[in-house]
Amino acid sequence: MPVFGKLSDMYGRKRFFILGIALFIVGSILCGTAQSIVQLSLYRAIQGVGASAIMPIAFTIVWDVFPAHQRGKVSGVFGIVFGLSSILGPLLGAYITENFGWRWAFYINIPLGIAVLLLIVLFYRESSQHKKQNIDWLGAITLVGAIVSLMFALELGGQQYDWNSGVIIALIASFAVLLFVFIIAEAKAVDPIISFEMFKRRLFTASNLAGMFYGATFMVATLYIPIFIQGVTGGSAINSGLLLLPMMLGTSVTAALGGQLSTKLSYRTVMIISAVIFIAGMLMLSTLSQDTSQWQIFLYMTIVGLGTGASFSVLGMAAIHHFESHQRGSATSTNSFLRSLGMTVGITVFGVIQRNVFSHKLAEDFSGQGQISTDLSFKDPHTILSPVTRAAIPEPALEKVTIALSSSISQTFLWALIPAALTLVFILMMGKEKLDAAKEENHTHSYN
Repeated sequence: MPVFGKLSDMYGRKRFFILGIALFIVGSILCGTAQSIVQLSLYRAIQGVGASAIMPIAFTIVWDVFPAHQRGKVSGVFGIVFGLSSILGPLLGAYITENFGWRWAFYINIPLGIAVLLLIVLFYRESSQHKKQNIDWLGAITLVGAIVSLMFALELGGQQYDWNSGVIIALIASFAVLLFVFIIAEAKAVDPIISFEMFKRRLFTASNLAGMFYGATFMVATLYIPIFIQGVTGGSAINSGLLLLPMMLGTSVTAALGGQLSTKLSYRTVMIISAVIFIAGMLMLSTLSQDTSQWQIFLYMTIVGLGTGASFSVLGMAAIHHFESHQRGSATSTNSFLRSLGMTVGITVFGVIQRNVFSHKLAEDFSGQGQISTDLSFKDPHTILSPVTRAAIPEPALEKVTIALSSSISQTFLWALIPAALTLVFILMMGKEKLDAAKEENHTHSYN
């Protein structure tokens, strides 16, 4: 994301947006033809490279094309699309996989991608005025290396390898060294991939950090509610997916509303309201138990959605506030990168917490029961989502497992209140700026 954001500032949005779409289509085709998990992983990486150009550049194009007085409304629409896709995409993918096969979860991207590609090629016109800059290759390479090392360390630690094993220690050391080199490289680079100068602006820094912690917390609700419904209540995959719909509806409403309100109220004011609602929803989710009704979960997810929506529209607007056209790509891509980083790290960290609590609870409940304890030492909660697996577990044992799973998920939501609270802390630091159309017009280049 930071690389493509910088390149779009240097050479124009259109060519790299087209490149991103093309790479995503090619990656989707390859994923659908994969014959092994290694091939699928490599092809998914190609998809990821394409997606990293699409998301941040799309928001930057919105800011370039529309006049300042329309940006609040359009940013709200963009926030709706992003929020809906984050929830509806996995749900649709699961449906396609169950009914048509997993390969079609990738093939569906082909006609959609081609349609988008044609629309961009034929109808998007941009200014030919761009500021030439240097490409910070050292910063790009060390950033990617550091993040990959961190992801592998968090994902493999406590699973395939012990936390004190040589592999995990080497990965953590690699992350630390590469991060140090990255910081030095960015400090010395003429045109850095992630400019530290941008972080001197309080609004930019606060909105980016708030977005990162929002992302980490939001993914916990998206991932663990379906697991709770299937694993604790024995509901179907369809039922678990349907309970994401109220969150999706709430997200849509407040994403649009947040964009509109940012023209009347400060970004901070809008986001304080949003964060308080979000924290309240997460607090409610931390009370989940095997006795919680689906109507209660429906209510809790609605509140979480209402508290999430504005973050998709308002924080993106705040991050790009008052930056010139030649800096917007970098500003937007940094915001998207940090939010995605928060989501990824959140999935991994809270996954570790949930698995550890789950395993510890099972060990306590089945201590001294020999083989039963071994058989039920599930490291992955998805193990008991299958009706076939659940049917094979004796009823007394299944009850203990579901109670353990319920407890582990509610405790995970409780831990998720920490990043949720940090979002509010950083939101309070955002300052009093709001989307001022008159001032923004003076910062906008002419686009057709």
